[in-house]
Amino acid sequence: MMMHLLTPRAYASALALLALPLALQAQSANAGFEKIDPEGQYAELKIIQEDGSVYRTPVEDWEGARQRVANDPEWATWLAKQKKMVDEWMERHEDRTEWVCGVWSRFVSPVDGSFLVWTDEVPGEETDFLMSRNGDRVEVTETIKQSWVYGFRARHFKRMVTAARLYRLTGEQKYADWAAEQLDFYAENEDAFPVRDTRSRIGGASLTDANYLTDMTETARLLFNDVSEERRQYWFDHLFKPEVDLLNMSMQQTHNIAVWQRSSQAQVALLYDSPDIWARVIDGPHGLREQIREGVTSDYLWYEQSMGYNGYVVRASQQLFLFAGLVGKKDQLKEEAAILQNLMLSPLFIRFPNDNLPNPADIYGIAKVQTQVLADNARTFPTVLGVQKAAQARNWNTLLDPIEVPEDDGHPVYPQVVSRNMESTCFALLKDNNWQLFFHYGQLTRSHSQAEALNWSAYYKGEVVSQDVGTTGYGSAQHKQYYSKGLAHNVPLINGEGQEHWQPGELLSFDAEGPELSVSATQPEYRSNASATRTLTLVDDELIEETTVELNDGSAPALLGLSMNLYGQPELGDAFTPVDDFAKGRPEAFRYWKDVRAASFTDEAVFDVVLEGGQVMQLTVETEGPFTLYQGSAPERLPARRAGFYLEKDDKATSASFTVTLTPIIKP
Repeated sequence: MMMHLLTPRAYASALALLALPLALQAQSANAGFEKIDPEGQYAELKIIQEDGSVYRTPVEDWEGARQRVANDPEWATWLAKQKKMVDEWMERHEDRTEWVCGVWSRFVSPVDGSFLVWTDEVPGEETDFLMSRNGDRVEVTETIKQSWVYGFRARHFKRMVTAARLYRLTGEQKYADWAAEQLDFYAENEDAFPVRDTRSRIGGASLTDANYLTDMTETARLLFNDVSEERRQYWFDHLFKPEVDLLNMSMQQTHNIAVWQRSSQAQVALLYDSPDIWARVIDGPHGLREQIREGVTSDYLWYEQSMGYNGYVVRASQQLFLFAGLVGKKDQLKEEAAILQNLMLSPLFIRFPNDNLPNPADIYGIAKVQTQVLADNARTFPTVLGVQKAAQARNWNTLLDPIEVPEDDGHPVYPQVVSRNMESTCFALLKDNNWQLFFHYGQLTRSHSQAEALNWSAYYKGEVVSQDVGTTGYGSAQHKQYYSKGLAHNVPLINGEGQEHWQPGELLSFDAEGPELSVSATQPEYRSNASATRTLTLVDDELIEETTVELNDGSAPALLGLSMNLYGQPELGDAFTPVDDFAKGRPEAFRYWKDVRAASFTDEAVFDVVLEGGQVMQLTVETEGPFTLYQGSAPERLPARRAGFYLEKDDKATSASFTVTLTPIIKP
C-alpha cells in the first residue's frame, strides 16, 4: 500500500514548536497523541480480567507467603539469601549527610568511557581506586566518588524495602526497627542534604530523588500500621512532603524523568490519603495523565524514541500501579494502565531476529527484548509472556502473589514482525522474506536526540548488517563527541557533520506491498543550510539506499558525503592505502576511527564485505564524479569495534546524490 503523507500531524506540530523560545522546545512536540482502543491493542498477548479490564487487582498474601517459605525448600533457600544480604548490609553500612550524590552516567573510566565496577568499599577510605569493566585501574576523583554514592544509596534504599518486607514476612523486629530508623534519619536530616540546582536533595538529580522517594514510600507503607501515628506524621512533615514539593520544582514538561517524579509523588498521596497531592501530580499540568497522553505516541512507543527509555517509563510507574491496585484505587488509573501495558508490548513488534531492538536516540548500548519487564508487571498488567516469565522466578512478586500460568491456547510466543508505518513516532519498518529494515527519519523532541535523522539499521537472514549502537556513559567525552554525531550513523554528512537540530522530518511515502518494498522521507532542515532526502528499497533481495543532499540557495559549496557502519570485514584490495591524517580539518568525531584506509574512485566503487556470520554482501556505492572512500575501525559498544565507511566527494558542491546497494552473494 503506497501512502503519501506530506504534512503529518507530528511534523506540523513540531514546526510550530520551533517558533517557541529555546527553553520551551524541550517540552512535548504535540498536544497529545490519539490512542484508539488501548485495551484492545495487542489483545492476543494479554490476559483479560473477569471485569473485562487489562488491569489486574494485585494480591499481597503474607500468610500464603509464610506457608510457601515454610514448606518449599527452594523458597526457604531464597529467603535465607535475602536475610543474609540485608543482615550484612545493616551491620556494615550507614548513610552520611556529608556524602554528595552524583549521577550514574559519570561512573565511567576517563581512559575509554567504559563504566566502572561498583563495590561497597568506600572510595577514599577503604580503597583509592576502582576498576573499569575493561580492566583499567582508575584513580578515585570527586566526580567518581559522587557517582559511587549514587550506587550506594540506590542499594541502601532497596535494602530498606527488603528489610520492611522481611519484617512483614518473618515478624523479626530488628528488620522493622532498622528500616524505620533509616526513615527517621532521612526525615531528621532532610535539610542537611544539599539542594542541587533546586532539583534534588538526597540524590544527585531530580530523577534520583524520585527513585529514592519511591523506595522510601514503599518502606513506609510496609511499616505504616506498626509505627505510631506521630512517627508517620513526622515522616510526612519532614521527609515525604518536602520531597514532593522539591520534585514540583523541576521537569514541568513531558519527559521520562517527569513520569518518575509524578509516579513517586502519587505514591505519597496514596500512602497519606492526600487528595491535594493526588490532584496536582495526576490531573494537574504536566501530571501523570498528561505525561502519558503527550508522551506515548499512537504507536504506543515513548516519544523520546529510545527503546531503553520506553521500558524506563514503564518501570517508573509500575510501583504506582501496584500500590493503587493494592489500596483499591486502580479504577482511577484504568486508561493509563492500558496505555502503559501497550508501551511494554510495542517493542516486541519491531524486534530484530536476534531479539535486539532498534536503537534510536542515546541510550547506552543496544537494547534487547526484555520479557523481564513483562514479568515485573504481571501482578497488574498480566500478559501471557509476562506470567510465563514470572512463574520461573523466585522474588517478592511471585512469593506474595503467584499467578497461575494460563494453559496453552494458541497464543504466540512472540508476535510476528511485519512491515509497519509508525508515522506518529517517525519510524518505519520494512520486512520481506530475508531482509528486515528499520528507518528512523526524525525526532519528536530534543531530549535524548542524536544527529541521526534518516538513519537505518538492517538484518539479513537473521544476521546483523548494520545497527545503531546508541552511546556510552553520558559522562564520557565520546558520548558528545562521537556517538551522538553523524559519523556514528548511516546518514549524509555536510562538511563531516550530520543533522544539526532535532526535526520530525516528513514521511513522503511508505509501500509495504511487494514485490518492491520502500519508504521515503525528507528532512527539509537537515542542517541550517541544507535539506536531505532518503529512499530505502527492498527489491530482488537487495537493499538500495538513495540519498540526496541540497544546500539552500546562496549557501557556499560544501564537502558532501555519506557515512555507513557495517558489522563485517571489508575486502578492499590494494587500491586502499593507509591514511594518517583522517581527522585533520574534520569534526572531532573523526579522531575516534582507527586504522583508516582510503582509495579514489569515479562514479562507482564495488567491493565485498563478509558479515560476522559469514554472509557475503557486495557493497556498491555510486555518486557522480570523483570521490574518496575511507574505511576504518569505528567504535561500537566499547571496547568493541565495527567497520566504518565514509564517502566524500572530492569537489565541494551545493548538491549531491548517492546510491548504496547491498547485494547478498554466494562465493564459489
